[in-house]
Amino acid sequence: MTADGDVTLPRECATLNKVAKGFGATKPALEDVSGSIFAGQITGIVGPDGAGKTTLIRLMTALMQPDTGSVAILGMDTGTHASQIQAAIGYMPQRFGLYEDLSIRENLTLYADLRGLPHSEREATFENLLEFTDLKRFSTRLAGKLSGGMKQKLGLACALLKKPRLLLLDEPGVGVDPISRRDLWKMVENLTEEGIGVVWSTAYLDEAEACDRVLLLNEGRVLFSGSPGEMTERVTGRVFRVKNVGGRRRGVLAKLLDEEGIVDGGIQGDSLRIVTKSTALPVLSSLGPAAEIRVVAPRFEDAFVDMLGGGPGGKSKLAESQPAISRADNQPVIEAKGLVKRFGDFVAADNITFDIPAGEIFGLLGPNGAGKSTTFKMLCGLLVPTGGEGRVAGFDLRKDAPQARNMLGYMAQKFSLYGDLSVRQNLDFFAGVYGLTGAKKRERIELMTSIFDFGSRLNTSAGALPLGLKQRLALACAVIHEPKALFLDEPTSGVDPITRREFWTHINGLVEKGVTVLVTTHFMDEAEYCDRISLIYRGRSIALGSPDELKSRTATTENADPTMEDAFIALVKQSDMKESG
Repeated sequence: MTADGDVTLPRECATLNKVAKGFGATKPALEDVSGSIFAGQITGIVGPDGAGKTTLIRLMTALMQPDTGSVAILGMDTGTHASQIQAAIGYMPQRFGLYEDLSIRENLTLYADLRGLPHSEREATFENLLEFTDLKRFSTRLAGKLSGGMKQKLGLACALLKKPRLLLLDEPGVGVDPISRRDLWKMVENLTEEGIGVVWSTAYLDEAEACDRVLLLNEGRVLFSGSPGEMTERVTGRVFRVKNVGGRRRGVLAKLLDEEGIVDGGIQGDSLRIVTKSTALPVLSSLGPAAEIRVVAPRFEDAFVDMLGGGPGGKSKLAESQPAISRADNQPVIEAKGLVKRFGDFVAADNITFDIPAGEIFGLLGPNGAGKSTTFKMLCGLLVPTGGEGRVAGFDLRKDAPQARNMLGYMAQKFSLYGDLSVRQNLDFFAGVYGLTGAKKRERIELMTSIFDFGSRLNTSAGALPLGLKQRLALACAVIHEPKALFLDEPTSGVDPITRREFWTHINGLVEKGVTVLVTTHFMDEAEYCDRISLIYRGRSIALGSPDELKSRTATTENADPTMEDAFIALVKQSDMKESG
């Protein structure tokens, strides 16, 4: 507010004017994009994989130039003042751009050389950044040995070596656990208080809600520009939480998602979360008199899916093709009995014990580096335990490893198929690995091709596929042999909300047929799909129970209805207090 009472508008850091950018004969990456980035604010560049987020950020770094339109950064045109712009901004690319065989301090020194930071300023700058990012005690650790969250903090520190007026962060939250993501947000919010303008690119729509403003992209075009609250207001009164649905909640959800009046829906512990086309409730009346239905606050993601015309529906052709697996004997399909894994003196997993019956989704959650991936890899036969026992479908993973592996399907955290092979060749290869031959093999490949709509892409190299199609192919290869157990390691990291919904429609359908699922995820809304969760921290299981049980354990008078993320963070803090007390 000025002395005469006028409102002071925030200063523009970047101006985008009718920007377009294309690459060859394909559809343009960006079309007619306009918008502004302001000092002292976090602006989210939000959208699914392939929306044009990274292209837009690279245009703002002056590393590329638009085909048409203009980009001005700090009042300078990127076409004529590239070097001045690059000296005044900070940039953290999407892919880890640090040197894994250098320590934290050595990476800072290298980037200080690249940015021309005077030697006289380095020690004080390094100390401030190491304190700011809480990396001081790890300064001699190699970057390749850092957890995902610590790598992102180091990347942020390198981007801040020379205090920028504009900071560009390209998907800094991908693959980062909730605690590290909150730490990153606090750091970035502190920067905005110093007047720095921040661009935070993300496919995570819960991150969009934390931004001051958002520029929502889809297929290269701007769908929305403004505050997150303006977007969520569009679905106010149309989002409901439903308890006591009368039946298995996955089956009920699948039916609801195919109803005309339903826009979107998901599982939230023992409840369903439903978005309707109107504030009227006739479409939910079929759930019966016992159902408890109440209006809840909308999320940015609800409004985004509504803007796109709704989710993919509730039918899964994959599940419909799956023969039912008997649950009659009540024998666990996946068993962990006192699993231990040591790497030298370091204990990555310590006495992990649980069992999972047929037709259950079991989640392994934990901060980066906590031991959940180690536990996961022991149970699917990729790591040999130091101690304890793991079983799949009754087969001991030490003694009967080939038989156990044939009973499970595995989808890795990072795309693990053969990028140089075509879609068809990958399907053929994995069908053979899992022992399929002859007519059965041809039948399953044709079925996967039909279900996942690979027909026009069969001869495309897997490495050239968009991320969403890569994930579909990875899932198809994991289920091609009709496994009893499915191991999913952060299966939807980085994919768009519609693809995530399609993915979980398939998983929910398979579980209804009796398939058992072990999943790791950093998406806390995905954790709500689990029947039970083990929270792994510092190599041990610190909590085991259903999502609702874990949330109820952390409820307080100040927060009587905690989210899964609230519960995750509270349980880790409780564990730390026990260790220190």
